Amino acid sequence: MSDPTAPEDTVDEASEESFPASDPPEWTGTHAGAPAAATDVPQTDDLRTVRSAYPVDAAVARIEQAVKAAGMKVFARIDQAAEARAVGLALRPSVVLLFGNPKAGTPLMMARPTVAIDLPLKALVWEDNRGAVWLTYNTPALLVRRHGVEDALARQLAPAGELLQRVVGE
Repeated sequence: MSDPTAPEDTVDEASEESFPASDPPEWTGTHAGAPAAATDVPQTDDLRTVRSAYPVDAAVARIEQAVKAAGMKVFARIDQAAEARAVGLALRPSVVLLFGNPKAGTPLMMARPTVAIDLPLKALVWEDNRGAVWLTYNTPALLVRRHGVEDALARQLAPAGELLQRVVGE
């Protein structure tokens, strides 16, 4: 006889309709929804997206060169499409650059240690489903909103966004 106070097991292990947590459904590539074009990307005060006049590889090369020429350091280059290919998935060209200058970023992290989660600065160069290439980056407003950094201190990073737009913009 079963214990009437025991919770009822609603999962029928013999049924094909349920699956154990260790055996999820096969990945279809559409779990996150249909791919967006940049015109579908919301423009906010803390995220800026601008059209690039250059293909992804050329835009990334131009950004790297300009960042270095401005005295900043490129900390990392992540080719998201290459990483996707390495696991058998397809992704349109998409490259993230992490860059900055510790002299500029350190005072922000000293003021608000949580800022370190958003620094170094990032630039995303990506191709949409129509073949257009875009640059997306966080603005200083993100640091103000997300971390409570004083606006004047955060604005010291604004020239980096201006540089990005200048070297790849139309």
